[in-house]
Amino acid sequence: MFKTWHQPGKILDDKNVYKGRVFAVDQLHIKTPDGLKVERDLIKTDPTITILAISPDQKVVMTSEYRAGVNSDSVSVPAGIVNPGETAEHAAARELREETGYVAKSVTKMTRITSSEGFMDQFADLMLIKFNPEERVPRHFDKDEFVNSELVPLDQVVEWVKEGKVNTAQAVSSIGYYMMFLK
Repeated sequence: MFKTWHQPGKILDDKNVYKGRVFAVDQLHIKTPDGLKVERDLIKTDPTITILAISPDQKVVMTSEYRAGVNSDSVSVPAGIVNPGETAEHAAARELREETGYVAKSVTKMTRITSSEGFMDQFADLMLIKFNPEERVPRHFDKDEFVNSELVPLDQVVEWVKEGKVNTAQAVSSIGYYMMFLK
């Protein structure tokens, strides 16, 4: 079909130009699979997980948290970083427990997505968690985060996506994947 589909480019030069707490920026010179020589800035991040947690009665764990990129509170699904040495499954169960207090009964990887592959190496594993809403433990936030969480009927969440009220790429992808392939 596409003759260069998933073929890597050849990195000719890679220079780090910024390193922060959450991401780094590298300046790359690349020979693409099509033979072009290009210069690109690449934001480098840790791998992430995005969690679609659904109860037996089809309620979804939705979260609200301040996000600097949009300078406001954002309603989405739980998400987080996969720590070094951790599997995506373990990270998803840990993040759900830390941010919401809900305990995973089962964790399944739905698929993997990229966020903005034109300039970022970040990917997110979309995880489906089944849980019992009656079983909760104390939440444990990072020192610079606070997350509100609520159980919302799946039909309402789908409507919020349709209306653009829930618009994070990972949340829309998680809910869409579930509705198209797993429900």
